[in-house]
Order: sequence, then structure tokens, then C-alpha cells
Amino acid sequence: QVQLVESGGGLVQAGGSLRLSCAASGSIFSINAMGWYRPAPGKQRELVAAITGGGSTNYADSVKGRFTISRDNAKNTVYLQMNNLKPEDTAVYYCNADKSCSGYGCPEDWGQGTQVTVSS
Repeated sequence: QVQLVESGGGLVQAGGSLRLSCAASGSIFSINAMGWYRPAPGKQRELVAAITGGGSTNYADSVKGRFTISRDNAKNTVYLQMNNLKPEDTAVYYCNADKSCSGYGCPEDWGQGTQVTVSS
């Protein structure tokens, strides 16, 4: 089944930008929705941004206007462009398929995530 590897995180000052990548070991063409998640205090992972195969997107209110999710099916990769970062964006970011995904072409588990740290 599909394995996911997140990358692109790092340390950035408030107002800066980062671009996260989620590389899949197999095709994501058949996955109807992919998303980026981050842990919330006292909660499980919250959905930050999601994108369908048709290009429809949605975002958490806290990141609207600042983050942009995209996908490149040919490269089996999902991206998250993060602009105007805020300290409260600090978290480990994960990508995954929508929970409706099942079968060989879907991820079995979460990846290790990529750390985003925003200072100031």
C-alpha cells in the first residue's frame, strides 16, 4: 500500500514561508482527497487543508488566505505552501488520504511528519 513521506519543514521567523511536500510511494491518482494535518492541544490531529483529485480545496479557518494546498498526480506528491507563518502554526505536519480511502492504493498509516517551528 501507499507510504507517505513528509518533508520541507524547518525553522522560520514569523511572517516567513515554507513549502511542505508529501511524497507517496505509489500513485495517488485514484485517491479522491488528500490532506495536511497537525496536532492540536488536547486534541487529535486536525485537518489544516484538503484537496480533491478535481482540484477542489478547503482550509481550516486559522490558515485561510495564508496556506495553499496542491497536488501533482504525475509526481505522486502533495504540497502545502505556507505563507505569513505565525508562531501558533508551530507543529508537526502530516499528510494523509481521506478516511474513505481503502484498499491497496491507500496509505496504511501516518508518516513521521515534518516539523514546522515559527519563532517570534
